[in-house]
Amino acid sequence: MIPLHLLLLTSTLTIAGSDTTARRLSLHDAVALAEQNAPSVIHARGQTRATAAAVRAAYGAFIPSLSLSAGANRQLPARAGQVQVVNGQVLTLSPEPWSYSTGVSANVGLFEGGQRFFTLQQSHAQADAATVGLGEQRRIAALAAKQQYYDVLASIDLEAAARAQLDQAQQQLAMSVLHLKARTVTRSDSLRSEILVHNARLAITQARTSRDQANASLTRVVGTPYPVTAANGDSIDAAAALPDDASLRRLAITGPIVQQAAAQRQAARAALHIAWAGYLPSLNASYSRGGSGTADHFAVSGVDLAYSGALRFAVSMPVFDQFQRASQSAQARASLDDAEASCRDAELAALESLAQWLGAYRSADERVELQAATVQAADEDLREHQAQYNVGTTTMLDVLTSRTTLDQARHDLIQARYDRRIARAQLEALVGRSL
Repeated sequence: MIPLHLLLLTSTLTIAGSDTTARRLSLHDAVALAEQNAPSVIHARGQTRATAAAVRAAYGAFIPSLSLSAGANRQLPARAGQVQVVNGQVLTLSPEPWSYSTGVSANVGLFEGGQRFFTLQQSHAQADAATVGLGEQRRIAALAAKQQYYDVLASIDLEAAARAQLDQAQQQLAMSVLHLKARTVTRSDSLRSEILVHNARLAITQARTSRDQANASLTRVVGTPYPVTAANGDSIDAAAALPDDASLRRLAITGPIVQQAAAQRQAARAALHIAWAGYLPSLNASYSRGGSGTADHFAVSGVDLAYSGALRFAVSMPVFDQFQRASQSAQARASLDDAEASCRDAELAALESLAQWLGAYRSADERVELQAATVQAADEDLREHQAQYNVGTTTMLDVLTSRTTLDQARHDLIQARYDRRIARAQLEALVGRSL
């Protein structure tokens, strides 16, 4: 179910269309909107309705078909006793120009080689595959929303890092100017400090551009008529620990991709049974009853009709159909072989993806810890060199080297956090649940 506040937001298309202020969304709300508005999800939702209707039609095949008919005809001209020549024959018009007829008929297949049962089985399998497909499309939409959401968070972190870089560069520039006035350093130190300030401002501009692009991509993924952005992401990195390897393996081989492949295999097996049933005879039963009569006036009721009925049974046995059944059986067998191979490959692909993204997650998780420690050490190293530079015991080159190390460590930490988030999102999409 989509939260009520999300439905209210998406229902204000005309009003919100002129709003250019990005609204902050939580990760949960962004995922929910993407699962609701993604075109692939809407298409998959239509497929589930179509397959559900096919299941109802398969059940309806066991119920006799029923049709009713009624008619009234008026003879023209309608003058009683008038003689008319038609195709050389002399006809005397009836004194009762109105004729009426009613009828009811029913038909049911008593035995059709089991085709109806197999068709019902196939319809259920296709409906199951469509349901799993809908869930898979929702998970794909959720994964896309998470990726874009994490892109926004990364751009926000990069902008924050660039601002910190600018603050430190401005402080360094101020100290370089003071040393230059005191003639304790050369002009080169102040020029290098100015370059650091310019580079930091350029980094802020680039980070803002990346954030705007990420916001636009996130807005497209969630499908809102107004721009959106990510809310505070502090809680995103506080996710629970992953399950053990054995549990993840069980979740992977029963994930949505494998479930959909298994449902398609079941549908292919039912299609093969349907093809085999074409070699068996079929038995149909039908009943019809109708009435007819005439009158000299138009009437909705009250006309005496003569009724008659018939009950019929028919047996048919296909003997030779120019190898059409053999061709259908061969095609059904080939489809079943393909489905079985696809199902087996889906299980292996799930295990392969599990190994890939689990390794990526653990690697990124370790990098986050190491880079966090590196940032802390680099920041302390920079403060130490700045203090030494302020008293004239070190050179600007040492300060620049330390600053470059800190900037790189910050960027590596942001990238490691981003990689860890993406790897976890991929694992959740693989197993079909939150971890």
